[in-house]
This record gives sequence, structure tokens and C-alpha cells, in this order.
Amino acid sequence: MKFSLGIALSPLDQLIDLAQAAEECGFSAIALPDSLFYSEEISAQYPYTPDGRRFWTVDTPWADPLVTAAALGSATTRIRFYTQVLKLGPRNPVLLARQVGSVANLTGNRFGLGVGLGWSPEESLWCGSPFTARGARGDEAIEVLRLILAGGMVEHHGAHFEFGRLQMSPAPTEQVPIYVGGHSSAALRRAARLGDGWSSAMMRFDDLRATIDQLTRLRVEYGRADQPFEIQAVCIDRFGLDGFREQAEAGVTDAIVVPWRFYGVGFDGGLAAKLAGIRRFADEVISRIP
Repeated sequence: MKFSLGIALSPLDQLIDLAQAAEECGFSAIALPDSLFYSEEISAQYPYTPDGRRFWTVDTPWADPLVTAAALGSATTRIRFYTQVLKLGPRNPVLLARQVGSVANLTGNRFGLGVGLGWSPEESLWCGSPFTARGARGDEAIEVLRLILAGGMVEHHGAHFEFGRLQMSPAPTEQVPIYVGGHSSAALRRAARLGDGWSSAMMRFDDLRATIDQLTRLRVEYGRADQPFEIQAVCIDRFGLDGFREQAEAGVTDAIVVPWRFYGVGFDGGLAAKLAGIRRFADEVISRIP
């Protein structure tokens, strides 16, 4: 079982120190959040809280995850980075392919792309993309990303995206894994059909285990049961050695954690306390779980 450090809501001037400590302490990756802006009014509810409200405020710090991956990659040597998850809806996949390829090359293939459709109509519409048909657009965007990132001269003529022959150089020397987020039936089918893994938002253990079972059945249905597949999980009610062992037994391959929260330190806590939490978690958990 691997562990990824969740850095959402942390002050930006802490991120390099947190990444370096995570690498030193045996974390596998840094999970990078994505939020484009805080709109004063929203026309849809946030899907991952019980009351549909956003759990962050207008002043919560965010950095573009691709820029963050490049910055943290230059300050580390081994630890990986993945978006958890980047919103496809507002982004053009051709431009995104250029950015992803650059990050993959600059980090020495230490980057994975976690994607979701995005829940906010404002984020799509105000960035010039339609919010309608976003499932079909997302499927095609993944196709475009894989096509361009594979290298060589390519073209695409689809229902939502169209371009003539082009090549982006250099292409990544290894395939960039694409992880698909979302809890809906359509999202799980997308992950099983198109993804190299699935990435959860906050979930209770019983729901997480049932979702992993569903993904297993879907991967059989799509003839992909024998292919590698990551399960990146944010489980909110199974902690400690026994809890993470339960997650692993349920099929979680990568537990995303904010370790200082286990020891009473808030998201906006001081750097020293967060570093101490990372080291304590590594000693108490990571070193004891194979």
C-alpha cells in the first residue's frame, strides 16, 4: 500500500517543505488539488459534502496544480505528483496536453494526471467552455490527451474537439497515467473504461469498499481486469494501522492522507507542526504497512 500526502488548503509557502519532508519520510506521491476560482454565487451544489456547501472560503489558498507539480518537482528527486483531480470541463485538451507533457518531462516522468469533469457550471462557462454534454466532452478530452502525449504527428476530428496534423515535442518518455475521479455511475464507468485508476473524494469505508467492488465488476465488463489499476482513496472513518490495513484489504492501493490532521493540527497550522505530523505518521504507519 502506498501513501500520498494531501496538501489541499495549506498555505502556498509551506508546499516545498511539505513535499521534501514527504519524500524523506517514504510517501509515494503528493496529491495536488484543483480550483480555478471562488465564484460568489454558484448554480450547482458541491457534490461531496452532505449539505452541498463548499468546505473552503473565498480566502482559501490554491495554486494551479500543474505549476505546483513543476515547482515541487524541481525541489525533490523521487516523489511523484498527481492531480486529485484536475477539472477537464473548463480546459482545452490540446493546451492541456502541452502543459502535461511539459510537467512530465521536467519532473522525469514523476507526474500522473487525475481528472474529473468539474462540478461548477461557472468554472466551465466563465473559461469559455460549455457545461452541457460534459461527460461526452470529458471522454473525448481523455482520448485527445492520450493521442497527443503518445508523441508523433497526430490529428483528431471528433464531436467536440477538432484539429489537423500536429506534433508536440518532446513527448514524455513514459506514458502519463490518467486517473479518473467521481462517484457517480457514469464516472465509475469512465474510470473502468478509460482510466489507469480511480480517485475518490471523501468517502466512508463501507461506501468506498462497495465502490471498489463495483469498479472491479466494471473492469471485467470492459475486458480490462488484467491491466494495472490504481485505487486512490480519501477514507474518512478508517485510520491507524488497523484502519489502513482494512483499506488495503478492500483494494485501496494508495491512501491519500493529511497526516497532521490526525494529531490535532489544522489545515492552516504552522509548518513545524505539519512537518512533525508527517514524520510521526511515517513512523507510526508507513514504516509498518508493507
